[in-house]
Amino acid sequence: MKHHFGDLLDREGDYWTVVPNADRYAYRIESIPAGSEQITIATIGSDDSEWRKVFTFPNLEELTLHGPSQEQLQVLVEQTELKRLRITHAKPKEIAFISQLSQLEELVLEYVSGFSDLSPLRSLPRLKSLHIENLRSVNDFGGLSGLACLRYLYIDGTLDWKQPIADFEFLRGLPNLEVLSFGQIINKTPYPALLPALALEKLKRLKLTWNMLAAEEYALLEVGLPGVEGVNWGPYTRFQYSSGEEWFEFTGKGAGRAKCGHAKAEQKCAEYAEKYEQMKLIAQSTI
Repeated sequence: MKHHFGDLLDREGDYWTVVPNADRYAYRIESIPAGSEQITIATIGSDDSEWRKVFTFPNLEELTLHGPSQEQLQVLVEQTELKRLRITHAKPKEIAFISQLSQLEELVLEYVSGFSDLSPLRSLPRLKSLHIENLRSVNDFGGLSGLACLRYLYIDGTLDWKQPIADFEFLRGLPNLEVLSFGQIINKTPYPALLPALALEKLKRLKLTWNMLAAEEYALLEVGLPGVEGVNWGPYTRFQYSSGEEWFEFTGKGAGRAKCGHAKAEQKCAEYAEKYEQMKLIAQSTI
């Protein structure tokens, strides 16, 4: 059982109580006595011969399925009292089995491919936190719309594969969202793609690097989400690379950059700042 991820969950607030990634090994089912009433957390995978002990823990609240077999995935329908679930490195053709977990509050899906329909998650009335990382067959996130209790949402791909998002209309159906975090993503909708984000009246924090979307989208968010933490990119970001070189990275995908200390750096930054202000004016009229 191998796992190379760091803990990407935002531990601020009460959004996540699921154990950090590295700690999953402390709860491997092979080392847990069957029938224990004290066990509330367990980790199982396809290489665990005694994984059926999971049915003997009357107070189980959290389960990690690491590289699970199809059989292990399907028996989740019997774990109806679970509050926290992490599924890693799995290839289910669909995730209808999750819809039976009506008590689920926290859900992590990491490197789960093979399915494309997220709508079964709508059957989770208590789901408050959702972490989605590298779902290779998903690009339509409309299935998330209607998760009325969802307060935290993270969507990410990887450095070598960006998670495509067909459109952001699903955000209109998340009335209680407080934290919205995007990692490596690709937007498939023309400007103003992020207009639905302005409907998030309870949004407190937005996490998004300066180079994932078109510059116009950042200008739109700055104008439309005043006071939201993280919505303060401005026209450029000063960034230091591992080589020690510093650059002014212009806000927006493919917007360019200027090397700090270059003779024309100040001029280029001023020109882009003016251009970015024009984008904000257009955003105001769009809103």
